[in-house]
Amino acid sequence: MKFDIVIVGAGITACVLAEQLSKQGRSILIIEQRNHIGGNCYDFRNDNNLLIHKYGPHIFHTNKEEVWQYLSNFTDWEPYTHRVLADVEGKLVPIPFNLNSLRDCFPTSLANQLETKLLERFGYGKKVSILDLRKEVDEDLQFLSNYIYEKVFVGYTTKQWDVSPTDLDPSVTGRVPVFISRDNRYFQDKYQSLPRLGYTEMFKNMLDNKNIHILLATNYFDVHQQLQYEKMIFTGKIDTFFDCKFGALPYRDLRFEFIDYNLEHFQEVAQVNYPCNHDYTRITDFSRFYNRTKHFGTSIAKEFSCEHNPLENLSPYYPVPNKESEIIFQKYLSEAKNNENIIFAGRLGNYKYYNMDDAVSKALELVKKI
Repeated sequence: MKFDIVIVGAGITACVLAEQLSKQGRSILIIEQRNHIGGNCYDFRNDNNLLIHKYGPHIFHTNKEEVWQYLSNFTDWEPYTHRVLADVEGKLVPIPFNLNSLRDCFPTSLANQLETKLLERFGYGKKVSILDLRKEVDEDLQFLSNYIYEKVFVGYTTKQWDVSPTDLDPSVTGRVPVFISRDNRYFQDKYQSLPRLGYTEMFKNMLDNKNIHILLATNYFDVHQQLQYEKMIFTGKIDTFFDCKFGALPYRDLRFEFIDYNLEHFQEVAQVNYPCNHDYTRITDFSRFYNRTKHFGTSIAKEFSCEHNPLENLSPYYPVPNKESEIIFQKYLSEAKNNENIIFAGRLGNYKYYNMDDAVSKALELVKKI
């Protein structure tokens, strides 16, 4: 099989690259080990007529005009504002923890006192990482930071990553800050929506080009000797490509329990987090995503974090960013430089967590260099 470019993987990075490069007249072969395109963004419509995010909730949000305009070529958008609640001592409070959360958790007089301290110290609208808040010397702010850390942050983070928050890279610990605001939205980006017909349909539109050929349910390593190409873009695990010669990089996985209910909705928002109680980290109610779509009952997903087992899950969810994994990754990065016609891209190829808009943006930039 001879192609101008072989792309291993069919996630969001691969789809953008294939779409852009195929327009240049290049012949593209996509090889995907799963039986569908879209990577972890894959969705499907179930018997309740609900779009189910098979690999957990994916909410598109961005401030990047170029990314928004680009994806809008392939989908119309369903307006959606993501709001998350967390079970904190039996109360459902807004997450990220904000000024409204204060009033849900504490008596009015104490909430007023803590709010005043936060506003004086940081100002309205600021976002502060929990680890930075814990460095404050003020007794009230120390009390608040310890409360949030113990009741909201440490339990969820430990379940998700199986390590203490202090052992993670700041890029992880800063992802869900304390928000000095009354804005209950989970994201504050300019654009926030869901593809109207789903992510899978959007990706199908992106790959609708005669120059793009797709092999599903195919392991690249089973067919690589049959391939001829000018360039290959590998979006799978970089350590696997090099047969883990410098050691296996750590990843975290997710496991889901999907349950159907004969209810219009299961919970008041799409996502409820469980930081301290239960083995699962969160519950997603898919009936909350597309409120204008007629559905028959609802479907939920209970989400459990676990260590990556390549025998059970073909593609892991999260690289584990810490000092030890960075040392190993840098060795693979150096090795990759010896392969001039192979490019490593995406979340697994770059061993870095990307939001969807980041993945699209980086893929668009990469196209200019190929």
